[in-house]
Amino acid sequence: MHRVLLLPGWLNSDPGHWQSLWEQHFGYTRIEQSDWEWPLRGDWMMRLDETLLADDSLLEAPAILVAHSLGCQLVAAWAAHSQHTARVKAALLVAPPDPEREDMPPQLHGWRPIVRGKLPFPATVVISSDDPYCAPTRALAMGQDWGASVVQLGAHGHINTESGLGLWPEGQVLLDNLSRKE
Repeated sequence: MHRVLLLPGWLNSDPGHWQSLWEQHFGYTRIEQSDWEWPLRGDWMMRLDETLLADDSLLEAPAILVAHSLGCQLVAAWAAHSQHTARVKAALLVAPPDPEREDMPPQLHGWRPIVRGKLPFPATVVISSDDPYCAPTRALAMGQDWGASVVQLGAHGHINTESGLGLWPEGQVLLDNLSRKE
């Protein structure tokens, strides 16, 4: 069994968000950031490294990262710089935002440019056709640049609480498929 680490996006995941429900129902571990309102890319990357290094069992059974929104950008940036990517087996990247858009809040400007290097582990990117924070073509391009398979979910907004997914069993299936990849 692999340890599942939840990486919420900007402002964290609220109690009705599928990530919060997964944490409650399946016992997955949420990586807490020191500042959810003014997210600094370097600080978030360091926190992910610290979490992965604190658990020596991840050398034997690497973690699976489950990121939402800005958490997807975190995974891409972290993977491009960390020396500890072997502690990650795979990543499920849900609703990556486009921080390069002109209408993004100033709190997210530090996440520019988007890191687009190929991820060193298998990944699946899940995108919505009507995500208010990223055009589908941009999300698809990110997924391709990251070397990930892309799942187009249809019209589900930002794939968050407002999307009404509840425990999101389809996401659990995607996670299970990633856990079986070699």
